[in-house]
Amino acid sequence: MGHATRKRSTLANRAIVASAALILGGGGLVAVNVYASAGENHSGQGSNWTKKAAGQQVSTIDCPEVANGLPDVPPQARQEVDGELAKMDSQITDAYKRFADQKQQVQSDPQWGKNAILNPLRDKRRASIDRIATAIGRNAQRPQGMQDLADCSLQADDGNAQNDGQNDGQGDANGADQNGANNTGQDGADQNGGQNGDQNGGQDNGQGNDQGDGQGQGNDQGNGGGQGNGPEAADFVDIQSVQPNVAQPQQRGGGSKGTFVTECGKNENGKFNPDNVIVAPGVSNGAHHMHDYVGNQANDAFASDDDLANGDTTCQNQGDKSTYYWPVLRLQNGQNENDAQADGGGKDQNIGEIQTPSQVTLNFVGNPVSKVTAMPRFLRIITGDAKAFTNGDANANASWSCTGFEDRQLKDKYPICPQGSQVVRSFKFQSCWDGQNIDSANHRTHVAFADANGNCGNGFKAIPQLVQRIVYDVPPGPGFAVDSFPEQLHKPVTDHGDFISVFDDNLMNKVVNCINSGQKCT
Repeated sequence: MGHATRKRSTLANRAIVASAALILGGGGLVAVNVYASAGENHSGQGSNWTKKAAGQQVSTIDCPEVANGLPDVPPQARQEVDGELAKMDSQITDAYKRFADQKQQVQSDPQWGKNAILNPLRDKRRASIDRIATAIGRNAQRPQGMQDLADCSLQADDGNAQNDGQNDGQGDANGADQNGANNTGQDGADQNGGQNGDQNGGQDNGQGNDQGDGQGQGNDQGNGGGQGNGPEAADFVDIQSVQPNVAQPQQRGGGSKGTFVTECGKNENGKFNPDNVIVAPGVSNGAHHMHDYVGNQANDAFASDDDLANGDTTCQNQGDKSTYYWPVLRLQNGQNENDAQADGGGKDQNIGEIQTPSQVTLNFVGNPVSKVTAMPRFLRIITGDAKAFTNGDANANASWSCTGFEDRQLKDKYPICPQGSQVVRSFKFQSCWDGQNIDSANHRTHVAFADANGNCGNGFKAIPQLVQRIVYDVPPGPGFAVDSFPEQLHKPVTDHGDFISVFDDNLMNKVVNCINSGQKCT
């Protein structure tokens, strides 16, 4: 679709035909397809439409996150390394598409899947890894042992790797959780995942295979050849069955209690693209899913710092030209957007009607135990992990809830909200900075979360913490999903947010003074 703006319909004029599910005791759901292709013909295919496959049937491709194994990348090599990492994402996407198209054959003949899908993917990944090592080796010591990260596996939706793709009988160790203690996943990491106190931990354990997915039927009408590939009914839970689980650090005398609110709209302009200028600069469709943008209007894959500094902004205070972006949320109501044949949309199996939030709040808050210092201009922060379904959920950081129930936060489930309540996505960004760098090779070690008591470790400094809250007026029930990389199956645990600070100096000083003095400012 390129990078043009698009018109979106509102709740008032939608024809709601989302699939229904019954709420059972304990928040269980009757298994139904909730991510079907618009225009898909279900007549004569009832078993494909409603069947929930056995949990041990493979449903996606699991590849080690190569960025997790990288040493420090010299600045001279960073552009080349970022480009190769983005290319590896595309390799996985292409392999997943072939897997989805041939899934029935893969299920019946795992060796065929290994030979036809996993081995060619491994060879491409080996070549990219070699180029990454060479790029680093020109300016630093060449990294060793990275070829072990080339092998991928086929994974079931219960998180267990199946039909491993290792070569020469090496086993499936590289197909397991590749999150790692260094938290360097490519598209976002919460370095202290469980310490924010407002999230319900645990990786998605929903049983069953994606419903109505690739069965060799070719259902490609209206969605660029892609098919709905998640989420499942098991990815949803009745918010009323969730116990309150939010805890806040205790405020202390030296803390900073103020709040600065920046008003930047709800993406009424309809600015979207499937780029990620932080992770994949210079690469179109680097995200393989569509992003909503508020704030800076110059953001695409090719935006430089100067472009952002000179760009227009939707923020009311024109001193804030920061860019705030996140994956779009789509309603699975049988209505396609005009990206159904485009990268990031239907070509990457992101289908359905994009929802305009009913509310977006962007607050910068303080630290419970110390004053905050100004964040540098062009500081980049990614929170959450877009690959948490295969990486594991240690770096997941988005929370899901419902208005009126926000003392109950979910990390690995979408909420089913009662009538009159709206779906809420929230992100708390990293609030500690190393004091030197606006970015890092893995896009996250220059920032970190405070510990459970609010302290910044390792000599990091407290900075204003971005707290982002996005509200949607969608019909009750399991009929929505966030965009994701195709192989991540639209799991809620993959939600994430991106931020580049482009405040002018005067406004940033106002933000800091406001927070440190305990005021609420705009």
